[in-house]
Amino acid sequence: MKDTRVVGSDIAKRVFQIHAAGADGRAAFGETLSRGKLLGCLRQEPRCAVAMEARATAHQREIAALGHDVRAIPPVHAKPFVKRQT
Repeated sequence: MKDTRVVGSDIAKRVFQIHAAGADGRAAFGETLSRGKLLGCLRQEPRCAVAMEARATAHQREIAALGHDVRAIPPVHAKPFVKRQT
């Protein structure tokens, strides 16, 4: 997406749930990706802010190396963004 401004990522053991918002704040896309496919997906995106839970992970450095602005947020602040299907 050319208008992607923010990508949010929820980290799990084997998959990443990502959601992107455009400059207007509307959802651009949402996907569930394996760890191996995350960097490939973000490599295709223009430079943007990537918000993810602050954990000891090498993915933050790898994503930053792609030119993205990685913002680590505490898990307690990420919880309101988790949508559960009940």
